[in-house]
Amino acid sequence: MGATMVTALEMRPLDLPLTEPFAIATGTQALAANVLVTVRLVDGTLGLGEAAPFPAVSGETQAGTLAALERLRALVVGSDARAWRPLGARLAAAEPEAAAARCAVEMAVLDALAQHYGMPLHIFFGGAGTVLETDMTITAGDAAHAARSAQAISARGIKTIKVKTAGVDVAADVGRVLAIHAAAPAAPLIVDGNCGYTAERALQFVRQLRAEGVELALFEQPLLREDWAGMAQLVREASVPIAADESARSAADVLRLVQERAASVINIKLMKAGVSEALRMISIAQAAGLGLMVGGMVESILAMTFSAHLAAGSGGFGFVDLDTPLFIAEHPFNGGFAQAGGTLTLDDTPGHGVKISAAR
Repeated sequence: MGATMVTALEMRPLDLPLTEPFAIATGTQALAANVLVTVRLVDGTLGLGEAAPFPAVSGETQAGTLAALERLRALVVGSDARAWRPLGARLAAAEPEAAAARCAVEMAVLDALAQHYGMPLHIFFGGAGTVLETDMTITAGDAAHAARSAQAISARGIKTIKVKTAGVDVAADVGRVLAIHAAAPAAPLIVDGNCGYTAERALQFVRQLRAEGVELALFEQPLLREDWAGMAQLVREASVPIAADESARSAADVLRLVQERAASVINIKLMKAGVSEALRMISIAQAAGLGLMVGGMVESILAMTFSAHLAAGSGGFGFVDLDTPLFIAEHPFNGGFAQAGGTLTLDDTPGHGVKISAAR
């Protein structure tokens, strides 16, 4: 093992105030109650990871994540960072329901390992590129809020807009999307239903928008996680790409989505599965010819930059949703991707390049 053995695993709450509540169909988050994870190698290298539990999506909480990390400590300390995929498998077997905690450990271990070898993570993940183009999200709200948000997003120079809809009142959802389209008519639109629709309401929504001359670039997870038949129906009948998010939490999920033809695009969120499992999900999706999207929970520049390294380095991600740092009022970090408008650019700093601010 030598210099790459993990000698310490530490964790602490990471409470991040938001610029506005992050509202989706299943709940609202006013504060990102995340967890900061650090690992240290024998040679002194410090790696950073972030867990972003989102109770409304996964049921995970900050307290539960901290407890899971305490239980995982014995598996991590004394392990060799070079054997990070076997470590990921042991973590998953020990804490299958604590995906955010496992993800944070894998992030920190890989950050330390890449720093040890002087390698940026985008090279580690394949070296396909260093630049991504992200969308920005309009959270749930009324049409006036949606229109103001669309104008503000366009003023930032961000081209693609993602909008959260509730899925209960189709007419209200259509009205919000039309207000966004009127405010930013050139912007491609992604709609995220966060499991709020039935298949009937989802088809009604898409068809009413089409009748108004609005075509969606992507319709993300309109149905409940286990409505495989409904998702397949939308793929056949909606005439817009259908993305699986909540329905794609593991490689087994992606394989089922492929077999049932229940998605056109797979949204890879590391917090749903961890890094090792996400790589398996990507491989299955690519082998099946499905599109890829990268996203996240409500994450700081730390976790978002890690995801950017994975997506840019791997290549092939047609949809990028790495905007949550824009909703965080203050970050206790330095470094990470550089953002100009919607363009995210990674440099060659070893690891993911994010450090704890000296002021913290």
